[in-house]
Amino acid sequence: MSTVTPSSPGVSARMSRQARRDTKPEVAVRKLLHAAGYRFRVNARVPSMPRRTIDIAFTRAKVAVMIDGCFWHGCPAHATQPKSNAQWWREKLDRNMARDRETTEHLTAAGWTVLRFWEHEAPDGAAELVAAAVERERRTRNKGGGL
Repeated sequence: MSTVTPSSPGVSARMSRQARRDTKPEVAVRKLLHAAGYRFRVNARVPSMPRRTIDIAFTRAKVAVMIDGCFWHGCPAHATQPKSNAQWWREKLDRNMARDRETTEHLTAAGWTVLRFWEHEAPDGAAELVAAAVERERRTRNKGGGL
């Protein structure tokens, strides 16, 4: 962990107030899925990984949906690099991306299908992909004698 600190208490406070759940993109996808008849858990804990959550979880089908913010998760199209205190921010954002990879790998190893979307992606397109994955997993699990 770095010894570099945030550029100011004001910046630190402002960034800590950023929404961690129920962001507009998450809510938009959830509304579409709910309207289509899907039921899911919101901000479900990642099994065996304290302090990590799945934005939208279909626990029986084992489908995890993450909707990542472009800044915080390093979107290749929209991520920005702060100029003030650049080293601290680079390390912080790199840790976020490493944590994302670790969480995806952990869930995949546990038999989950992990879908990640960027906040700028169209909610209807994301919801369609999620619904298709859930239906596919339900069919696969039912075929194998599961739920």
